[in-house]
Order: sequence, then C-alpha cells, then structure tokens
Amino acid sequence: GGGSGAASVAGGDGPDEVQCLHLLVKHKGSRRPSSWREVNITRTKEEAQLLLEVYRNKIVQQEATFDELARSYSDCSSAKRGGQMQPSFEEAAFKLNVGQLSGIVDSDSGLHIILRKS
Repeated sequence: GGGSGAASVAGGDGPDEVQCLHLLVKHKGSRRPSSWREVNITRTKEEAQLLLEVYRNKIVQQEATFDELARSYSDCSSAKRGGQMQPSFEEAAFKLNVGQLSGIVDSDSGLHIILRKS
C-alpha cells in the first residue's frame, strides 16, 4: 500500500468507518482496578483471562450475543452502550473482518475481546 493518502481520513464518510464493540475484564494489575460493577477489583490476570474465554465461547457457540455479555459483564463504562469502543482500540479492530471476534487483547486497562460490527 502507498502511505501518502493520510489526508483522506478526515472525510469520515463510509468505508473507513469501523464500528466495534468491546468487552473489558479488569484485573488487579489494571491501571484503575475499579469499575461500575466492582469498587475494588482483586481478580488476577489469569482469572480475567479465564472469564473472557468463557464469554468468548458463549458468543462463538451463539449462547449469548456480544452486546448482552458486554452490558452485563464489561468493566468498561461503555458497557451501558453494549460495549461501544473508544477510537484507541480501533487499530486492533481494523485488523478484523466485519463480524469477526478478536482473540484476547491485553492493554493497561485490562483484558478485552473485540467484535467488529461494520
């Protein structure tokens, strides 16, 4: 790809718009180990990963939708919106195909899974 067309991003109409949902599970090593669900988060990173694997399997097996799980279990304030993400995650999201679920993503906020909606 040619890297010269950076100006075109400003248009913001259509195909380079990525809509994604994410589900965050914080752990005690998170930057701010507290959320609307739990004032003091004490779980380990390993426990957070196990939880996310459970949620991910439910989505893959179609036992629950990403939206439902994010609203119930995400430690991010975006949970109320069904997990709509900040743009900072969209870099990881751009790598996904539409409708694709990411693996577990590690950030300083905690562990996440991401679903690309469009």
